[in-house]
Amino acid sequence: MLNMENILLITDIPGYTPQISRLVSMMNYARFTTLDAVKNLTQDQLDFLLDSQSNSIGALLLHFAAVEYAYQVLTFEKRKLNDEEISIWRPALDLGKEGQERIKGNDLEYYLKKLDEVRNRTLEYFKSVNDDWLNVEEDFWWNNQANHYFMWFHVFEDEINHRGQIRMIRKRLNV
Repeated sequence: MLNMENILLITDIPGYTPQISRLVSMMNYARFTTLDAVKNLTQDQLDFLLDSQSNSIGALLLHFAAVEYAYQVLTFEKRKLNDEEISIWRPALDLGKEGQERIKGNDLEYYLKKLDEVRNRTLEYFKSVNDDWLNVEEDFWWNNQANHYFMWFHVFEDEINHRGQIRMIRKRLNV
């Protein structure tokens, strides 16, 4: 559950080191605005597709959870998703046709619960590391180096990017 107190402050949060607190603050605000963008949507609205190439709002919400989960595994557990995790998360990670076919028929509470479950796990992991951990560099996309700070910035940057899609779909739904 998101702590709404001081949602507009990027500041220290008890239980986290200073830079991790700031990262969590930014993630919290991104999530706050996402939750506002999907407030009161029905199952039909969550499943709506603009066209054969688009993603539903529900699929995008599950995508946020899937990306965050994948980064937990990558950065904290130092591994790739296993076969069982891939079967659970692939439709939401890849989206596309498989996402259109498999991610539907759920109400808003279903997606909010998934987002909360994954975020709560992230917050517990963040309590186990310090600011130095953010600077750890690893191989990343296309043989580039990235540090944990960038990787976790990317988690909420991806959410912000796709939230724009959600807002556009919502406007098309006239809600």
